Amino acid sequence: MRGQQAVLIVLAALLAGVLGLAASIAINGPGMLLRSEFGQQLMSWWLSSKSPAGSTRIGTGDVVPPFELAALQGQVRQLPVHGRATVINYWASWCGPCREEMPVLGRYAQTQGTIGPQVVGIALDQREDAERFLRDYPVPFPHLLETPGPADSSARMGNAQGVLPFSVLIEPDGRLLKRRYGSFASPEELQEWASAAP
Repeated sequence: MRGQQAVLIVLAALLAGVLGLAASIAINGPGMLLRSEFGQQLMSWWLSSKSPAGSTRIGTGDVVPPFELAALQGQVRQLPVHGRATVINYWASWCGPCREEMPVLGRYAQTQGTIGPQVVGIALDQREDAERFLRDYPVPFPHLLETPGPADSSARMGNAQGVLPFSVLIEPDGRLLKRRYGSFASPEELQEWASAAP
């Protein structure tokens, strides 16, 4: 009898959680789910389950192997940058939420000076389209260019399905600290995410 009661309590709690989640989505829209820690964990789990067999994924706490990409300005840059925390933001010119988020990233980057996390954008796009996008949404941080695909750096960091925008926080020692699927609504939200422990 006790076992049945325990099962009923667990099922009731799960049902309450699902109903609460459904109500939150109905009231606040689906974007609100991604702003929650639970929503981020759920998205990470779902995307991990969809990763192609044999794909290499950098786990939270793992050192990100160095990789090089060409900057939109032409020079080659190596990531991650050791010695300073880095927010890498993946975007594309066709991505509506990326357009909304880019000014937020720009305002956040301006407040970090030389000691806060630096911001680096990676355009998963064609050079001409990315350059046009940045003329419309100029921001004070560097942007690199990468060909999107199943083995791009975004996929290796845990974004195998190409959700954009997608951000990662890399510690000064080069370890992947956090992932973020979807956009940041404000510089304050980004600041809280970048400063909070995982």
